[in-house]
Amino acid sequence: MIRSMTGFGEASAQIDGVHYHVEVRSLNNKYFKAVIRLPDQLQSLEAEFESELRRRISRGSITMTASCTDSGVGGAHIVNHEALEHYIEQIRRAPMIADGTVRVDVSGLLTLPGVLSPPVDSEDRLDRARRAMLPLLHRACEGLLGMREREGRLLADELLSHRSQIAARLTRISERAPTVVSEYETRLRSRIEMMVKGTEVVVNPADLIREIAIYAEKSDIAEEIHRLTGHIEQFQQLLTQGDGNPLGRTLEFLSQEMLREANTIASKSPDSEISRLIVEVKGAIDRIKEQVQNVE
Repeated sequence: MIRSMTGFGEASAQIDGVHYHVEVRSLNNKYFKAVIRLPDQLQSLEAEFESELRRRISRGSITMTASCTDSGVGGAHIVNHEALEHYIEQIRRAPMIADGTVRVDVSGLLTLPGVLSPPVDSEDRLDRARRAMLPLLHRACEGLLGMREREGRLLADELLSHRSQIAARLTRISERAPTVVSEYETRLRSRIEMMVKGTEVVVNPADLIREIAIYAEKSDIAEEIHRLTGHIEQFQQLLTQGDGNPLGRTLEFLSQEMLREANTIASKSPDSEISRLIVEVKGAIDRIKEQVQNVE
């Protein structure tokens, strides 16, 4: 069964006073593309998270967002008092301050380089974050893949519906095709009889047969019908008997081949009924081509 490339999954946990949250979203893309958004203190885990995403997801535009919130004392940054005093002293000595008295915004001072330092156990905290977030990423991916499978089932039903429309029109084309030459022969004989009526002109039967044979050769669509029938049978087989591997690119290629055969039928057959039916076939194939863009 096919899977959609659109999905969403998330997971969170509270471990030792730290709240961890992981969110994964996916949209359609020809290839695998990952965008990973992490807090500054977790940036070194980006490659590890991307590797895990690649292992679970083969195709799509993936956005992973992770957060880590420590509301306890252990998560507090350390204020470098020497650096802070140095900044304040420089401000007091500014030429525009006459008496050395100045009011400053403390929150602004804390953003200056070197004033705040991460907790001294940052490596230990990073290791704890890794151990906590990898299982959360696994759970989020499970949720995303589950949504992809549910949407894939709906997508498969719709694609099979379009395939059924093509098969029904193709059956009617197959039934109509053999009568096209015989109708042409009838029209040709009638037209010739009208043209030579009242004259002494004699039409050579061999010339008439040769003209009909040329028409039959030019308008023969049996091979195209056979190939298009094979394509839609393979299309159904892929949708209903998939082994779980990504099928999006295979279905895209197959839909292109289906359209190629339909275009050839349209160009070769001069029959108005077949032309009308093949327009409906091409419309169904176009809808298939659009929808398989979202198949993994």
